[in-house]
Amino acid sequence: MNATTLIVFLVFFALVTVMGFMAARWHGRGNLNELHEWGLGGRQFGTWVTWFLLGGDLYTAYTFVAVPAQVFGAGAIGFFAVPYTIIVYPFVFLVMPRLWSVAKQKGYITAADFVKGRYGSSGLALAVACTGILATLPYIALQLVGMEVIFQTMGLTGSGILADLPLIIAFAILAAYTYNSGLRAPALIAFVKDLMIYITVIAAVVYIPIKLGGFGHMFQMAQSVMGARTPAGSILLSPKAFMAFGTLAFGSAMALFLYPHSVTGVLSAKSRDVVERNAALLPAYSLVLGLIALLGFMAVAAGVSIPKGGTPSLAVPLLFAKMFPPWFTGFAFAAVAVGALVPAAIMSIAASSLFSRNIYREFFRPDCTQAQEARVAKNVSLIVKLGALAFILFLPLQYAINLQLLGGVWILQTFPAVVIGLYTKWLDRRALTIGWAVGMLLGTWQAIDLKFASSVFPLHIGGLVLPVYAALTAVVANLVVSVVLTPAFRAISANTDETLAADYEVTGSVAGN
Repeated sequence: MNATTLIVFLVFFALVTVMGFMAARWHGRGNLNELHEWGLGGRQFGTWVTWFLLGGDLYTAYTFVAVPAQVFGAGAIGFFAVPYTIIVYPFVFLVMPRLWSVAKQKGYITAADFVKGRYGSSGLALAVACTGILATLPYIALQLVGMEVIFQTMGLTGSGILADLPLIIAFAILAAYTYNSGLRAPALIAFVKDLMIYITVIAAVVYIPIKLGGFGHMFQMAQSVMGARTPAGSILLSPKAFMAFGTLAFGSAMALFLYPHSVTGVLSAKSRDVVERNAALLPAYSLVLGLIALLGFMAVAAGVSIPKGGTPSLAVPLLFAKMFPPWFTGFAFAAVAVGALVPAAIMSIAASSLFSRNIYREFFRPDCTQAQEARVAKNVSLIVKLGALAFILFLPLQYAINLQLLGGVWILQTFPAVVIGLYTKWLDRRALTIGWAVGMLLGTWQAIDLKFASSVFPLHIGGLVLPVYAALTAVVANLVVSVVLTPAFRAISANTDETLAADYEVTGSVAGN
């Protein structure tokens, strides 16, 4: 353990902790006993706050650790995350303003709220809510993994409870200020988080290549080391991987803004214009993501070696510890740790809002007050984080990784009900529910058949074998079933829709429910 690294880390971690508790009074305290105030920040965040919030929400500690770790271990295929974050923003520009408008007009807080109103189906809304919660829980767990590898690299290890004490303390702090301040806490901390990430990444892509003899030498060294592995890797994508790379990028782009935490970030904006402006501004993060991915090649070229029993997720922390002076290593480690706190807080808020609004209120206490609904959401946010912590402490890490892989497959199965539902009400609620079930079962079976080794499933079509992202094949089956069954169900009875065409084009701003 290096004392300087630890002290710098603790100073910045303490700073964001204080900010998390102070955030309750930021942007006007509001009534945090109402779910739209606690869970959506009163729907009053402007362009810059939303930009930092969504950036902090989507570009997580696990992104900072896992993307270069995949590049470190598998080579160029790990860069699929870069094009998918480019593809996603035109999608956001077209789709998310419509969701914001109808949510503003009808007081919706979650995507499942919209589905319930659009199709008049509590069952379909329950399916969307449960899918969102299931997809989010392992995502939260993997944020804690990002923190765990930082603690391990700093030497904060031990035996028994001491080995897990730093993670437990960080969890307790996260749980406390999320409960106290709601979405305002990660929104405020996101300013510091993003600034720290930008400084760390810019310093890394300037300083580390210089120490390695320049980018040319760095790439040459990385190719030499990866080419000597068994099986051989490469810094360039082979033609055989084009289909897998493309479908991973496209499918991931379709799924990203269906996650509950992404929806929460969008619906917290104060106007439709804010959402559209962010779709134009957020690609700046894609540039940073490309630089983050390069850290994987830097780690290979620098001769980073994963200790026995360790995971590739240690590659970036070990690279920083090897290449930077101790004081900057502490700053970089703090950036990664804070990068875990922001998304973990938003994810727990989003998952608990789904439970409180679309399960507890819908099926257990339809007559509950706003205060009771908010209190349940706050308590569930604690349970969600406790579950994520227990997952990391008591189960093998591979379980969380496997479920996160499945999470992307699962969340895409809400695409027909949510995204297509923003443009047409033709699809029947019963057909959509059956299609969702087919997509969930098919996607899960594909992942299990692959033994969770990959999310790319080999499709045999005639004499061709096409490696395709499992989520895409599952959602295509989902859509086919939904479209084929809709005419039969509509002949029996039609959906009830509480929304109007004008609701999807509402502009202006809102503060409140």
